[in-house]
Amino acid sequence: MNTTHPAAPVAEHTGATPAALAMHIAGQLRGAIAARGHALLAVSGGKSPIALFEVLRTQPLNWDKVTVLLVDERIVPHDHADSNTALVRRHLLQDAAAAASFAPFFDSVPDRPDDATMETLAGRASQRLAALPWPLDVAVLGMGEDGHTASLFPAAPGLAQALRASGPVAWVRPATAPHARLTLTLPALLASRALLLSIAGAAKLAVYRQARQAADPALPVSLLLNQHEAPVSVWIA
Repeated sequence: MNTTHPAAPVAEHTGATPAALAMHIAGQLRGAIAARGHALLAVSGGKSPIALFEVLRTQPLNWDKVTVLLVDERIVPHDHADSNTALVRRHLLQDAAAAASFAPFFDSVPDRPDDATMETLAGRASQRLAALPWPLDVAVLGMGEDGHTASLFPAAPGLAQALRASGPVAWVRPATAPHARLTLTLPALLASRALLLSIAGAAKLAVYRQARQAADPALPVSLLLNQHEAPVSVWIA
């Protein structure tokens, strides 16, 4: 008997705009609320999603029934310039979306996180997020030119654990980006009801096309694009 599972369908949307993606996400959230009374939304940080956030936060829906969390976070204080928590609070949790609940990974961080401290921090984050209504209804992801998504960075210390951990959160220490990170694990992402990948620019498009060919931990985004668990929609600007 052939037990090979087909890959989950990948739907591509070209010429994507922040407004179109925001409307799509809002529709997904409305559907989740209608079906289950609540919605769980995970979003990425960095500068790329700011325009999306500023449109999404005005979308008409029952934001008081939405819980927002991060796909990943740098291990920095919430008032640090590189904090994704601060970015989401500033650019997404405003206007209508101010009524949403927000679940950060942590309240405070150690000054110099070593591997053991990060393991403790990730375990505590997994415990504090355990009460959320998993699985994610929508996970909004980006991608780097090295093929990382969330904070699943190629060859980074912590990556192997983040690809298989049973808890929702793991730590990663990327060599090619500042700050150690906490990230949702690959299993937590693959349990999502919908994965949305937003990419822009010729360089990232080329990486995406390569990643579509086969699952390869050297291009972590490929592990999302070549799997049979969660549907993926790719929004190409």
